[in-house]
Formats: sequence, C-alpha cells, structure tokens
Amino acid sequence: MRSIGHFIGGREVKGTSGRFADVFEPMTGDVQAKVALASKAELRAAVENAKAAQVEWGATNPQRRARVMMKFLELAQRDYDKLADLLAREHGKTVPDAKGDIQRGLEVVEFACGIPHLMKGEYTEGAGPGIDIYSLRQPLGVVAGITPFNFPAMIPMWKFAPAIACGNAFVLKPSERDPGVPMALAALMIEAGLPPGILNVVNGDKEAVDAILDDPDIRAVGFVGSSPIAQYIYERAAATGKRAQCFGGAKNHAIVMPDADMDQTVDALIGAGYGSAGERCMAISVAVPVGKTTADRLMEKLIPRVESLKIGTSIDPSADYGPLVTKAALDRVKNYVEIGIKEGAKLAVDGRGFKMQGYENGFYMGGCLFDNVTKDMRIYKEEIFGPVLSVVRAHDYHEALALPSDHDYGNGVAIFTRDGDAARDFAAKVNVGMVGINVPIPVPIAYYTFGGWKKSGFGDLNQHGPDSIRFYTKTKTVTARWPSGVKEGAEFSIPTMN
Repeated sequence: MRSIGHFIGGREVKGTSGRFADVFEPMTGDVQAKVALASKAELRAAVENAKAAQVEWGATNPQRRARVMMKFLELAQRDYDKLADLLAREHGKTVPDAKGDIQRGLEVVEFACGIPHLMKGEYTEGAGPGIDIYSLRQPLGVVAGITPFNFPAMIPMWKFAPAIACGNAFVLKPSERDPGVPMALAALMIEAGLPPGILNVVNGDKEAVDAILDDPDIRAVGFVGSSPIAQYIYERAAATGKRAQCFGGAKNHAIVMPDADMDQTVDALIGAGYGSAGERCMAISVAVPVGKTTADRLMEKLIPRVESLKIGTSIDPSADYGPLVTKAALDRVKNYVEIGIKEGAKLAVDGRGFKMQGYENGFYMGGCLFDNVTKDMRIYKEEIFGPVLSVVRAHDYHEALALPSDHDYGNGVAIFTRDGDAARDFAAKVNVGMVGINVPIPVPIAYYTFGGWKKSGFGDLNQHGPDSIRFYTKTKTVTARWPSGVKEGAEFSIPTMN
C-alpha cells in the first residue's frame, strides 16, 4: 500500500506525527494509500523552509520566474495522462473529466507566465515640482493555500501558480482525500527549476489548517471548500492580520425561459448537473423553468435523459460520470434525497439503488431528479454536492430572477433564452457573482477573475486573473525628488501639489 508523506524542501518526506488518513479508490471502495496528517511542528518546518528560500526567489527577476512556469507546462503535458489516471483513481471522476481538471489549472499557469507584464507598476514624471512618483509590486513572502478534494489539480494550480510567479513561497494544504496529484505537481515544479522550499505540500486535517492560520510568517491564505469553513478561515485569518480569499458553497440556478432551445438546454443541464457526480462548486443543482408549459416540456425531456445516464468506473471512457469520493459523501447525498421526499418534493427519478456490477463496494449513485421543489425546502436551501437536480417552477421571469438573487449562495447562475433583451436584463440584475448566458457552467477563463458573492465568497479579491496578482503582492509607492529640485528651508505644512 502506498504511503504519502509531505513535500518539503524540494523532496517528499515521511510524516512524523503518527497520524494517518485513508485514501480510498472510489470505484472499488478499497483503501489504496495512507496519507500522513501533519502536526503543528511539521507545518512550522515547512514554513521555515519556505521563508528561507523566498528571499532569493523574490529577488529573482520576473522573466526567470516565468521560465520556470513555462518549463512546468511542458512537463505537465508530458505527464498529462499519468496525472489524469492518478486523479481519477483517487477522486472518482472519469479520466476525461480529470483531464479537464488539469487543463483548467494549466491555463492559470499559462496566465502566470505573463508575470513580467502583470507585475509592472505605474510611473508619473513631474507629478510636482521636480517630483516623480512610481509604484512597485512586491511579493508578500510566505503564503498558503487550503484546497478541496473536488479539483485536486485545478485549484492548487489556481493558487500556487500566480503566488509563486509573483515571487512568494507557497505552502499548500490539499485535501487529504486525494493528495496524490498535488504531490506530483510539486515534484514537477522542482523538475522545472523551482528552487527547493518555494512550493511545499503539507498534508493534514484541521490541526494543519489551524497551524496555517496561526503561523506568524504566513501573510496570506486562499481557501476553497464549504461556506462554514470558508467563513471560519476568513475570520481567523483576519484576526491574525492575514489576507484571505475564501470561497464556499453554491446553489447554482439555471433559468429556462419559454423561448429557450429545449434540446440544447437539457443537454446543458445534464452535463452541468450530473458531471463529476455533481461534486462541483459550479454544478447546476437547480433548474427554474418559467411557466407551466415550459416546466412540463422540460420535465418530459429531462426524465428519460436522467434515467439513461451511464454511471461507470473512473477509467471507463464511455461513462458519463463515476463514483463519489467517499462512502461518507455517498451517504450524505442519499440522506438529502430522503429529506427531499419527506419535505414533499416529487422524486421523478430515483438513482439511490444503483449498483455497479463487479464494483458493488464502490461509491456509486445514479442520477436523481426532483420536481415541485419549493424555496423553503432544505434540498433547495442547502448544497447537496451530488448527482441531484431540483426543479423549482417559476410563474414568470421576475420570480425566476428573484430565486438566485435572494438565495444565501451566489456563486454561479445561468439563463437559457433566445431573447437578448431578457439575457441582458438578467445579467445586469441578478445578485450572483458569475453569470452564464446559454452557458451552463460559467467558469471564467484564466485571465478573468473567478469568485462568488454572498455566502459563496469571503474576502475582497477573487481567484486567478488580475485579482490574483493584487492578492499575492503588496504595492509600494515611491515619491522622489532629487537635490536640484530642493528649496532651502524647512516645510511644516503637509506637502501638496500646489
């Protein structure tokens, strides 16, 4: 059985805490590895390593830092298939989905290759009599990321690529459920020429998280996970003077207007609602058809599509989606389905009884579809994070617009329509951070920024895009006047440009 330690100082090291967690293979239900859970002392050792290495790395010119990123891209492409297979076997998502996970992370690495331009400051000559003003962007020092199980390649790269490109050292605490890929990415960064200590991976649980939040040398923390933990990390980080960008749960709606192309809409809902077994923070989990006729047409087409979903192993290339990540996750989703039935929603498709022949101990679940869900039900208000789609019927456009706008979560939303005026009005008015127009999963491309509103996001700056450069740097503004422009005599009033 594999034993997974930590990656500190440019190499994998064994854990010393004596605590371990099981890493399952979701498609079989078997334990495939043991991962070490770090103590506070092990986390501190990683930080000290990072702090010592960061000084020279921060002084390295941005173009040389970009070259490391470029080499990393080349190596990741070389190992693409191997990384995808490892990811699929630890997480449960299919290999094609795993490749998408890796690719969306690599796109942020590509963005970070532009760091020589992205870190340029501003300059004003002659801002006052003989005075020039310019700004510098400088790294923070040591920063950290706490990342979730559902995107074990993408989100770590979203965090460490811009941070390291900016000249920081990075401590990554990935999910203990699927730590293999983050460890492999760290090794590839070293192979690409990153100095040892600049990227460290510390596997662990709450003890490691709290150690990150309390460590005085960590200047910023990025997190993706559930909303209660996002809020906890944001508040505790702020209390210790750290910057924090923390992203939580979601309840993403898809508004289906009467004029929508119903076939295309159903295709979108099937992929966005059930892909990766619904374990995505940008999954569509609520469909909102506008008007009874639209709702009836939608259900007529949705039911047979959900019933015909192909659930398979993670390595089955023909599978629509694979197993959930753990048995605990599977039990949690099944419990939500039971809650929905008790609350009075109509379970139009029940996938709880699905068993995978030859893999009866795997964490599989068929697709579930609820109709007549109302906004007071728990299955509407809470994030299920599984292959469950709820249909909430709206009488008109204004009621449909209000549903995502009034919901506690505000990560993503989509509208399906042929009406440009309705789409424009919706995009302007909906109280949600990311909007798709006939696009079911509106994850922005790497050079825009990603982030939700309300209980889906805590902090002032978002992930990737220009916000990531602002988050991982501090701005220094220099006001300069040379002796030829200095008048004799002291000045006691505040300087002005008069």
